[in-house]
Amino acid sequence: MAKKRRPPNIKEKPPDNHLEAKKYGEPRTFDPNFKGPVVNRSCTDVLCFIIFILFIIGYIILGLIAWVNGDPRRVAYPTDSQGHFCGQKGTPNENKSILFYFNLFSCTSPSVMVNLQCPTTQICVSKCPEKFLTYLETQLLYKKDKNSWTYYSQFCKTPIPKSDRTLSQILMDDNCPAAIFPSKPFLQRCFPDFSTKNGTLTVGNKTMFEDGKGKTRNAGELRAAANHINKILDAKSLGMKLFEDYATTWYWILMGLIIAMLLSWIFLILLRFTAGFLFWVFMSGVIGVIGYGIWHCYKEYNNLRGQENSHLTIYDIGIQTDISMYLQLRQTWLAFMIILCILEALVILMLIFLRNRIRISIALLKEGSKAIRYVPTTLIYPVLTFIFLSICICYWAVIAVYLATSGVPIYKIIAPAGQCEHENKTCDPEIFNTTEISKACPGAQCIFAFYGGKSVYHQNIPTLQTFNLFVFLWLINFVFALGQCTLAGAFASYYWALEKPEDIPPYPLFTAFGRAIRYHTGSLAFGSLILALIQMFRIVLEYLDKRLKESQNNISKFLQCCLKCCFWCLEKAVKFLNRNAYVMIAIYGKNFCRSAKDAFNLLIRNVLKVAVMDKVTDFVLILGKILVTGCIGVLAFLLFTERLPILIEGPSLNYYWVPLLTVVIGSYLIAHGFFSVYAMCIDTLFICFLEDLERNDGSTERPYYMTQSLLKILKK
Repeated sequence: MAKKRRPPNIKEKPPDNHLEAKKYGEPRTFDPNFKGPVVNRSCTDVLCFIIFILFIIGYIILGLIAWVNGDPRRVAYPTDSQGHFCGQKGTPNENKSILFYFNLFSCTSPSVMVNLQCPTTQICVSKCPEKFLTYLETQLLYKKDKNSWTYYSQFCKTPIPKSDRTLSQILMDDNCPAAIFPSKPFLQRCFPDFSTKNGTLTVGNKTMFEDGKGKTRNAGELRAAANHINKILDAKSLGMKLFEDYATTWYWILMGLIIAMLLSWIFLILLRFTAGFLFWVFMSGVIGVIGYGIWHCYKEYNNLRGQENSHLTIYDIGIQTDISMYLQLRQTWLAFMIILCILEALVILMLIFLRNRIRISIALLKEGSKAIRYVPTTLIYPVLTFIFLSICICYWAVIAVYLATSGVPIYKIIAPAGQCEHENKTCDPEIFNTTEISKACPGAQCIFAFYGGKSVYHQNIPTLQTFNLFVFLWLINFVFALGQCTLAGAFASYYWALEKPEDIPPYPLFTAFGRAIRYHTGSLAFGSLILALIQMFRIVLEYLDKRLKESQNNISKFLQCCLKCCFWCLEKAVKFLNRNAYVMIAIYGKNFCRSAKDAFNLLIRNVLKVAVMDKVTDFVLILGKILVTGCIGVLAFLLFTERLPILIEGPSLNYYWVPLLTVVIGSYLIAHGFFSVYAMCIDTLFICFLEDLERNDGSTERPYYMTQSLLKILKK
């Protein structure tokens, strides 16, 4: 015969916010048939499920259309002024993989060149120029040395048998450059071969050279025309060094990430023994730091006694830009001391009056560690979430690239000085030099701009990119929602087992995952849709802010800042509400709106418990992440800086911070993945705990499902 449990000797208190409970829904009543997550349930939010499936089908169709019309080679290969790929197999440019610029002085920055918007002719070449040579020089040398013209002509658009044309004809036809300079290929483009000799900037060991148009230029002018090119070339060697560091330390990095995973797992398991200790040590530290602040303020206040002008008030000296002047006043330190005393008193009073709720929160933290020990498969779930997220991100990125490279080459008029009235209009490069526009705008070029077209598909590519982004956000939020609902179902099965672990159903994680997919895809899609709409609106606000930044006045900037702040808060609130709604869905199997309402009412009826639990959990999780990341980071730092020669010899590196940052960031992400499971565990157990308090009273007929440790705290 089971031993009769006596109900705890406590009186039911009114809700934490002292409002009527009926205003926030009726508390749960005892149900003898309730044994945990409902087994017999039906599909919820079917309409949203249908809409979600239709969007996914549309997303797949969009991918197929983009795949048919797009060409990612347009991203991989540079494109000349005619829209032809450099280095593409099966084309005349197969052996010409590098892009060459006729007049680099026309380019204002490297970003212009990388985007193929430099207002000068661009052709594909097999190699970059290796020496200085002008068109006029080749004409003079042609009779003596025809090889010089052969070398020069490879940088012309079309082969010219001999240099019998005048410079003005060559420039008018835009067939050959006026001059070539020593260059190096980088990013499949010919960039000037800058170097420094005795502190002087040179190009091909020359500081002065002819530009082919009768002007003498120096390396500084070319450097100004191709801004920051030298830094870009230096990035090449930096990239090689980074690659060497990764090649040398990859197994150490992998070992560090494995240790981070083991530390995270051990930390979660040991929380059942250390949660209370960590919290009270932290709070003691807070009280001690504030106490030291009070003592320091009193010491400064006492030291300033009798000093000149220290008796003045803040009102007497007014507003000063030198902050140190305020620190020379006794009144300043007195104000600091009073503020810190009030803060110290508030912290101590909070710990005294909320001690029972804090103890319950710590007990739930310990219970979460125990739940993970009994349902260890939940620690594997972040890997599945990572796989789903990777698929979504890759699919979105591929579609974005294919959409961006859809269409035929579009050419636009670009003028070096930017003074042409026809600038940015479309043009035909084949006949541009024979039109009136080339005469009206001297120096203007008909340059390849982007890929597009006049069909309905091409004209709506921006809309399709927007649709791609929106569905991507929806899917990402759905993946998170699925994970939260699955973990909630698994941990709810643990809590509502009367005898733990004997009554825990077999395979709780897989069962919860199957229920979420089979019955509640619509509800999860509903919650993730709300989040996706909010995030999409925030992205639109950021886009408008970038586009209208210069034309905004102070009022519009203020309103936009307020909107950003409001939608950020709204997103955080919806995430919190959704999280608890998914717990209710996992337990009761109701639709999203009903579950969100029930979760909200339950939390409002216990608002103080919610606040304390939330902050205690946040502290422990943040401390855990810092502890795991810090331990791995310190060990990696000692290893990669070769400061452990006695224990182990570290690798010789170019930049030790490269593998160090990789290990630190990777360790944090791993710890975040483990602790996100733990956070969901705590949220689920907390919801179940509040439901347990409302449903049962601890008697034999209505026993609590909470563990004995929680029950003992509740009786005190």
